Amino acid sequence: MVNPRTPDTTLSDRARRAVDLATRAGRRLGLRADEPRVLHDVFNVLVHLAPDPVVVRVPSLALMPYDELVAKQRRELDVTGWLADRGVPVVGPSPLVPREPVEIDGTSLTFWEFVTETDRLADLPQDDAEAMQQRFAEQTGWAAELHRQLADYPGELPVLAPLVPAIGSALEALRKEPQTLTTADLDRAEAEYVALEALVRDLPARFPGARLQALHGDSPAYNVLRTAEGHRFSDFEDATRGPVEWDLTLVGPLGVEAYERAGGTVDRALLHVMEGARLLQTVSALSVAPRMPELGPMLEPMVAMWRDRAPLTADLPEGGAPTSL
Repeated sequence: MVNPRTPDTTLSDRARRAVDLATRAGRRLGLRADEPRVLHDVFNVLVHLAPDPVVVRVPSLALMPYDELVAKQRRELDVTGWLADRGVPVVGPSPLVPREPVEIDGTSLTFWEFVTETDRLADLPQDDAEAMQQRFAEQTGWAAELHRQLADYPGELPVLAPLVPAIGSALEALRKEPQTLTTADLDRAEAEYVALEALVRDLPARFPGARLQALHGDSPAYNVLRTAEGHRFSDFEDATRGPVEWDLTLVGPLGVEAYERAGGTVDRALLHVMEGARLLQTVSALSVAPRMPELGPMLEPMVAMWRDRAPLTADLPEGGAPTSL
């Protein structure tokens, strides 16, 4: 438990600030917030405003201008609220406060249901690769029904917003502070981004079978909470329109098979391209390392995967599968 009036020296500076912001914003909305506690502290800080069943997501890194952040938060609240209203298993907006972002001290917060997680991933033997694979395969199968529900979402969403223009802005920052990237790495990443821009502009022409629909946007199989009442999908921050293959990146063959057994359809060629885009997104995330030094080592295995993979190229033939992606 964290008393907001007594700084907890075990928390990071960003977490302490998040507790203060979440507590003040919550009380302004009529919540008690007597015993706030930090649940998660990475790109965002999640603060449970106990004893109320409310979790506040506090952006801990300003990755975009304020207006863009608020627009992104509104999209997430709209998508998850719509799903929750239809009975889809998601962690929805808190019913105890208005369903909208809350401004405080120059940043914007969102308020969510508190969900008690059971059978946590952290409880599995961390050296049991097979158990991990089976866990993610099962959760990927659940994503097929999520996609069926999202296909009917009536709201407006940008196409593949986590990729374009987000990666471009991050690569500009990496030119100034390249972290562990070499000049050759940066040249390759920028060339891949140009190819990706072209693909996003005209994806249906290059992959005629692809259907653009509402998506979770950030690997739903990895963003699932298991509860006593069943699973709940969470963290729709990157909600976007695109092919379902974007949501299936890096789930592995077992995950793809589970998704197809659950009735989903996967274009293997498009999935290959989307996985290249996911790795490029990971490389671009190094731009955050100056403000979060611990992130660099966490990303290095994925950066190594990107270096070992054939580059994304712009020579995607119209009406066919990629040649060298």
